[in-house]
Amino acid sequence: MLTVALPKGRLLQESLEFLSRMGFRFDGNIERSRRLIHTSVEGNLKVLIIRAKDVPTFVQYGGCDLGVVGRDILEETDPDLYEVLNLGFGPCRLSLAVPENEEEPLRKPVLRVATKYPTITESFFAQRGKQVEIITLYGSIELAPLTGMSDAIVDLVSTGKTLRANRLKEVEVLFESTAWLVMNRLSFKRKHQEITEFIKKAKEVLDAS
Repeated sequence: MLTVALPKGRLLQESLEFLSRMGFRFDGNIERSRRLIHTSVEGNLKVLIIRAKDVPTFVQYGGCDLGVVGRDILEETDPDLYEVLNLGFGPCRLSLAVPENEEEPLRKPVLRVATKYPTITESFFAQRGKQVEIITLYGSIELAPLTGMSDAIVDLVSTGKTLRANRLKEVEVLFESTAWLVMNRLSFKRKHQEITEFIKKAKEVLDAS
């Protein structure tokens, strides 16, 4: 049996829909269930429902064979695993945003930036020779500029509604993010046939999209 880690939150519904299109069926409503482990009706696939940030860790250290995770998390954590397929769903972008009434906020000698992506943010500004003070937050990032805690933020943006509601504007996109299928290196050797078949089904779904 293959074990696949699925992320809680914004990618869970689309991940389950993708598995359904691959032919895997599950009893009950996984999204509303408190159970963290679910086995397919066919008995050939087990899914773990975990925090999105923990998916690469579970895959890397053998807690599961495969996982679905956003490109943003892969870029931030740089885990030791195989990046197999760009699944294409859950599109969003990692963007730099500033208060909409600020004319030249990025010209400050030292820019204070709030983000939950400190590694990506530090690298982004280092490549531009810009000195920054990074404030790491794990939620309500948009509040940081509104309270004067930061000059800018780096965060995921989907529709941009949240930014506009908090009087922020995008000034640059760092990169585009979608969901990726990732794989444990040892699992590919131990369960080569099963994983190869799983990847084949996933590619067929992508080709039919």
